[in-house]
Amino acid sequence: MLRALGEPERRELLRRTRRRRFARNEVLFHEGDPADTLHLLAKGRVSVRATTPSGEVATFAVYGAGSVLGELALVSAPHRRTATVTALEPVETLSLHQVEFEELRRRHPSVDRFLIELLVEQVQRLHARLLEALFVPAETRVLRRLVDLADAYGSGSPASSPPTVIPLNQEMLASLAGTSRATTNQVLRAAELAGVVTVGRSRVEIVDLDALVRRAR
Repeated sequence: MLRALGEPERRELLRRTRRRRFARNEVLFHEGDPADTLHLLAKGRVSVRATTPSGEVATFAVYGAGSVLGELALVSAPHRRTATVTALEPVETLSLHQVEFEELRRRHPSVDRFLIELLVEQVQRLHARLLEALFVPAETRVLRRLVDLADAYGSGSPASSPPTVIPLNQEMLASLAGTSRATTNQVLRAAELAGVVTVGRSRVEIVDLDALVRRAR
């Protein structure tokens, strides 16, 4: 996550951070909160959710270690959080206050390059999701989110490894795919019949990742 920085800049950035710990289901920050810190996710996984124009709350991402959270709010006005981030399990972050972040930007031009790379990745991710929402069937979107989650929760190891367990319920999977819970359940049951996944209570086991990737194309 800090690949755009040189070694001296990376060390100084990390030196200025503060390690924070969050319990499962604890909120790192709420949508609408004042935005004054950047979080480098060092351990654990979090969900990101936001309020839709109709007033519903939608989960649109799950991030794991190595992700950066809160960068958009630090460089846009007004400085308010655009989403709520919640720990899905015990989480550790390295938080960097806005004042420290701005000082690093002034002293080290490469920090701006780091920020630009983060924003480019964000735009590319949003662009891909928009194209999916417009042109990809809901059934395929569910499978693609399972592939994403298999990467976040698994090791990507050979078939001899234990199945990857995704400890999320179908409501959250449906929200991530932008579809209904009924559609998500239908897709999961079909994949289970094909021997690709095993569906349990608030969890999905990826039994055959290669087959899942093929079905998600």
